[in-house]
Order: sequence, then structure tokens, then C-alpha cells
Amino acid sequence: MILRGLALSTQWWLVPKGVRVREQSGIDPVYNELEPKRRCEMTSLNSLIEPFAQTMGGPIRALRAVMAERGWIDEEAIVEVAEIFNLSRAEVRGIVSFYSDFRTSPPPARTLKLCRAEACQARGARAVCQALESETGQRIGEAHEGAELEIEAVHCLGLCAHGPVAWEGDHFFVGLRASDAKDLASGALSGLAWAAATSLDDASPEWLEGQTRLIFERAEMNDPLDLDAYLSDGGFSTLARDGNELLLEIEASGLRGRGGAGFPAAIKWRTVASQATDTKYVVCNADEGDSGTFADRLIMERAPYLLLEGMALAAKAVGARQGFIYLRSEYPKAALVLEEALVRLERSGLLKDQLQVELFIGAGAYICGEETSLLESLEGRRGLIRAKPPLPAISGLKGQPTLVHNVVTLSAVPWIVRYGGERYRALGVGASTGTMPFQLSGNVKKGGIVEVPFGMTVRTLVETFGGGTQSGRPIGAIQVGGPLGAYLLPEQFDTPLTYEAMSSIGAGIGHGGIVVFDDQVDLIEQARYAFAFCELESCGKCTPCRLGATRGKELIEDIQREGPSQEKIRLLDDLCEVMTHASLCQLGGMTPIPVRSALGPMIDAVRQEDPS
Repeated sequence: MILRGLALSTQWWLVPKGVRVREQSGIDPVYNELEPKRRCEMTSLNSLIEPFAQTMGGPIRALRAVMAERGWIDEEAIVEVAEIFNLSRAEVRGIVSFYSDFRTSPPPARTLKLCRAEACQARGARAVCQALESETGQRIGEAHEGAELEIEAVHCLGLCAHGPVAWEGDHFFVGLRASDAKDLASGALSGLAWAAATSLDDASPEWLEGQTRLIFERAEMNDPLDLDAYLSDGGFSTLARDGNELLLEIEASGLRGRGGAGFPAAIKWRTVASQATDTKYVVCNADEGDSGTFADRLIMERAPYLLLEGMALAAKAVGARQGFIYLRSEYPKAALVLEEALVRLERSGLLKDQLQVELFIGAGAYICGEETSLLESLEGRRGLIRAKPPLPAISGLKGQPTLVHNVVTLSAVPWIVRYGGERYRALGVGASTGTMPFQLSGNVKKGGIVEVPFGMTVRTLVETFGGGTQSGRPIGAIQVGGPLGAYLLPEQFDTPLTYEAMSSIGAGIGHGGIVVFDDQVDLIEQARYAFAFCELESCGKCTPCRLGATRGKELIEDIQREGPSQEKIRLLDDLCEVMTHASLCQLGGMTPIPVRSALGPMIDAVRQEDPS
């Protein structure tokens, strides 16, 4: 097993082990273009960038190194990256402009990242934003030259059950209110270190009652990095099983991908396994960016060996010997825990000659949660969607067969293999087999992980575990499945949480995020936000998503100003149809789901007024 080490600050970067910096013999032509006083800085840049020349995703890793060392990426850094990786300067500028973690101007003294996603919205994030803008005199997301404080809008920090949330340096601020704006802006507000912030998700015995914890059973271990304890509890005990036996167990289990689409895992596994090539990959998609989701984060922080065991079993089943974990940059504790887990596992020799795993840190792009965008990013490019076919299972990373699953999916594998696919299938309902770690957040008194078999109704889960709204008002809407999920209205709350039942009402399970809003929710504004989010996060490759989101946002804003009409509703329907059927990926294709579900009551009212 190979680990690429981490150095952690506000930004962190990957340094390959055993890689020597190239010695410079003479001055390259590009150096002659620069003033002599800059040459020493360029040499320093070379020492930062050169170690990544032969690594997977090298350009992004190198740019992260520059950011970690200097705080921003100037033209000299762009020139050096272009030279070392044999890219044009335009290509490097394209990479820099694509990812939100990169900046091309010197940073201010302080940078505050404020979450504006749905889970925080449901708990008052908009009021916090307005108060901060009033206090600082600057709009969130706008840079001001010479300003001491810059406030960036982000769309999920993974502390969804404790919002509104902000992040500055090494500290997180949870449960924010508008009255905190003055102290937050001045730096006087006390925050929590990441370790303390994530401990807010500790589960009490009362919370665990009524749950069936198969995956999260391991998350309750006292020391998640204690490999001996994990082994004594049966960890890695099934690695000796034949690859085809592993495939049969996954087929028997009926396991479906937990990342969003719910695609049968066994089909992916069989497809990769059947490819006649010696080079195959297993990639863990840990770019958990959906608002209201935090199961992946908690597994990585609290049960890292469970994930790694799942990757090892999957790799053996499909014939892969190289694995990657693509981790979002907003999860610093998960990065450190995974790094240490990889070190200890490497020392143990358990996976010697079986699987090598590298940890790759993303650079801030929601779209990289889509598997082909992720693969592009992992190869060091902008995260542009790939057209399908070919599927990643046939032609994925570096054109080779690649099995891509998210953290929750891979973490279900060890239990299935250990106890049997049929036993797993016995849980759940029909084709919705096993358990799902639903993530409850938003306007609820208590949020957290609720791992139960498929089949519990939305109402039962929210009322049993959430304990009612934080505001004390009736529940007005529940969004299930992240920013691309439907808004369920009260008459739909008794829908069972299964793939089939949710699909029958035009909704889905997604990654299992459940965000609760009280009856004061402005559903027209939530529809506007859905288009605005798509506009912001679109990779830009296809027109229906890139332009459709912008036109949709403008249309909703017109409805907010002037009111709805039959003509506007017809235009909205046409736009949603185009986005649904012509977008290259699910970001554009599924954005109409929250829009249509949120606007349902308004659309019905307009049509009743004028049936023509």
C-alpha cells in the first residue's frame, strides 16, 4: 500500500514519498523572460511543483502545493506548472479558474467561509448572511482589494445537523444566529476546532434505539485508528476469499450504489471484472458535497479501516490492484485520519502485494462528485463531464476499467461478505435491500445519522428521530436527496423511503440526506436557489445545463418580482424538459426535480385560475 503524505494547514497538499526534485542545469528559456530578482522565486516554485511531475493528478496537486505555500497562484506559478507538465498556459489557467480552492490574487488577512446550502438555510443561514453583509458592508462572495476580511459562500461543510455553519482557519462556528454577525466579522466569536466540531455528531444510546447499524456499528469504536482492535473484531478476515465468491455475495445482496443513482452494484462489479486487461482501478468517491449529507465524512473519521477493507474486497473481486480515494477539501479531519490509517495499514502488511491506495484531495468543485468529472479531476484536469458511453467500468481512469463507488457503498461490503448477501437482502423492501444511513438535518431539534432498513416512512423517521422542528412550528416541506432532490409536501410525508416508492412520486433517495423546513419556508425562493446552484456548479460543457440554469434563475426571479402567469409556467415547463432530457449529466438533468416539486402549489394555483 502506498500513501502520499499530507501537510495540513488551512490548505493541504500531497507530497509523494521518495520523489527527488530535479536538479536544474542551466536556465530554461522561461526564466530569461523574467526579471533576475524573480529567478530565486521561480526556483522555489520548481521545488514545490516538480515532485508531482509523475503523480496521478499532478497539475492539481502541484497547484495545491503552491496555494499551501504562498496563498495564491500568480503568473509565474502558472508558467512553471505549464512547463513541468507540458501544458499550455491557457490549460493551466483553465484548471485554476475551474476550482474554487484556487485564487489568483493575494489573500486577505482573514477568509471566512459561510455555508449557504439548504440544511443551513432551513436553520436561518439567510438571516446570518444578511446580517454579515450589513455589518461588513460587503456582499458575500465578492472580493474587495485591500479588505482585511473576505467572506466566501460555500455549499456544505458537512456539519449539516448543526447549522448555520462557518469556517475560518482551523475553527468552525456552528449554530450561528444573525446576532453573531458583529463578533463573527470582528474575529471575536469563539469557534470550535475540527475535532470538537465533529464530536457534535456523537450518538447517544437513546438516539441509537430503533436503528439497525450495520455500517455505523464500527463508527462507535473508541479509537478509530486502533488497527488491532479492528482486526480482533473480525476486520479484514474475509480477504482470503475467492474473487468470484465476493461477486456472488454482492449479487445476492442486491446492494445498490448509495451515492445517488441507486445503480445495482453487482452490474458494475461484473462489468469491470469481465474486462480483459491487467490494469484496473477502484476509486472511492469521497467528494460528498450534497447539502444535508455527512455519512461519508463520519465513516472516514470514525471507521477508516471499514472503508479500506471495502475497497480491498472490491479490488479483489474485479481484479484491480490500484485504488484512489478522492476526498473533498472541506474535510480536513477525514484527511488526517485516512492518512494515519493508511500508514498503519501499510506497516501491518495486510494488503501487501494486493492493493495500493492513494489519497487525493480535490480542489473545490461540486460537479466532481459525478463519477466522470471526478475521473477527469483525478487525472489533473478540469472536472468536465465525459459523455457516456463508454462507461467508467469499461473505460475510466486513464482509459482503463474502473470501479467507482462512494464511501457508504464500499463500507457496506465487509458486512455483506462476512455475514452473507442473502442476510443483507432480508433487510429492506423488495429491490431496496439492506440498510441506509439517512442523514437528518435542517429545522429539527435533533439531527444525525439514522441507519435503518429501507421502508420506514419519511414522517416516521423525521418525527421519531428529529423530535419536531427547532422553531416549534409545523413542518412545511422536507427535501430528500440533496440539492437535486424533491421537496416533499405534507401530503407526501407518509411515503416509504424506498427507491421504488420515492420514484413513484417523482422523488429519489440520493445519498440519503433529509433536510426539514418548517411552514415558513419560501418554496419559490428554494426553486430559485436550485437553478442558482446549478448555474454556479455547472462544469459548463453542455448548453442545457450551462444556459438553462441561468435562464431558469432569471425566470424565477421574474416570477418573484411580477408574479406567475400561464406563459411563464409554460416556459418553465419547456425549460425543465430540455434540461431533463438533453443535459449530459444529472446536475442539469435533475435540477428540474427540486424546481418542479417546490413550485407545484404555485403552478396548480395558476392553472386553476386559467384552465386554458
